[in-house]
Amino acid sequence: METVGKDKSLSATITRIALLAGTYAVLTMLPPFSSFGYGPVQVRVSEALTVLPFLFPWAKWGLYIGCIVANLASPFLVWDVTLGALASLISGVLTERMPNAYLAPLPPVLVNALAVAAYVAPLSGLGYWPVFCHIMLGQAVSCYVFGLPLLMFLMRNPHFTRRLQ
Repeated sequence: METVGKDKSLSATITRIALLAGTYAVLTMLPPFSSFGYGPVQVRVSEALTVLPFLFPWAKWGLYIGCIVANLASPFLVWDVTLGALASLISGVLTERMPNAYLAPLPPVLVNALAVAAYVAPLSGLGYWPVFCHIMLGQAVSCYVFGLPLLMFLMRNPHFTRRLQ
């Protein structure tokens, strides 16, 4: 009987990961969001979801997979699918280790600005620091303006968080 419980729990976790991956990809790829989700100046509404590993460690995998799928539409295809998605995974690992909710958005802001600017700047023919600043600003908007309120809402409403554990 114990195996059935573990299988059901594993199935539920895989389902959550898939749903989060799909949500991230859709929020990145579909208009009107796609018009400002790629390039040296970007604000991905989907990046608001990057705070979720703070509460749900499984969420980093959904964000990683979602980022891979979303980046299939990127003009920097190979770079975004590999390095961009890896930056999202590293951000997720760091986000789940943050000591408090107010710091949870910080890893996606910094890691993505550092990593994504490293390949988008030369591929766009632009300087690293301007691209870094634009990506960091876009990430800060997504993660702090949208993501932090989402995180606070989830923390104040345990009904939602219990179901997603």
